[in-house]
Amino acid sequence: MERIPVVILCGGRGTRMGQETESVPKPMVRIAGERPILWHIMKGYAAAGFIDFVLCLGYRGDVIRSYFLNYETSSCDFTLRLGRNREVALRSVPQEEWRVTLAETGLRTMTGARLKRIEPYVDDSEIIMLTYGDGVADVDFGDLLAFHRSQGKLATVTGVRPPARFGQLRTDGDLVSAFMEKPAIHSSASYINGGFFVLQREVFDLLCASPECVFEQEPLQQLADSGELAVFRHEGFWQCMDTVRDLETLSHAWTSGNAPWKVWR
Repeated sequence: MERIPVVILCGGRGTRMGQETESVPKPMVRIAGERPILWHIMKGYAAAGFIDFVLCLGYRGDVIRSYFLNYETSSCDFTLRLGRNREVALRSVPQEEWRVTLAETGLRTMTGARLKRIEPYVDDSEIIMLTYGDGVADVDFGDLLAFHRSQGKLATVTGVRPPARFGQLRTDGDLVSAFMEKPAIHSSASYINGGFFVLQREVFDLLCASPECVFEQEPLQQLADSGELAVFRHEGFWQCMDTVRDLETLSHAWTSGNAPWKVWR
């Protein structure tokens, strides 16, 4: 079976989250005080069979490293033998059988540079999935991948229709004709960047490792201008976590048992 890596941008601080991100990066903010949003994102991909992850670290990357280094002992029963022959025996088996690569991509690095810097970790993959570490949805990632392949383009972006405060996509059929990052006005029919991408590896040629390289600016606009950016329209649930209010919305949905992004058992 083809193993397609999922690259997750985890380096941002999330300054609009206030105290929530003073000591942890935004992807590690916990929904309802339980699991971090990063876990929710990864569970969604894993439910569709995507279990190879590359995490682009930056601000407080040590928190994410510690989380995964201690993942099994923090979520399973275990017996610990102390002393010179220290031994840890798991008494229960974790559900997740993920392969996770944690890559330092810089403290103040922009999104395009973060992606470029992990290229060596996906050099045997012709296709990669890409997303941000702060949004969840009930996107069918298998359908997203199939759509991308059917279009024969270098990149596919998921278009969604939430409140008008994100990067807007102007579409022509199944192609993106223009990519406008956070325009001032949206029409009611507009799609915005939902943050779930599928990319051919040739997209790396449009990026550079300079910290100022922003994926959502020149690289995506170049793809749109050349007719190489397709849009996968998602009419289902989508929610980012930009503010404390967004966190409260997600937490309420989770504790009430009405979390549409929970597509796993």
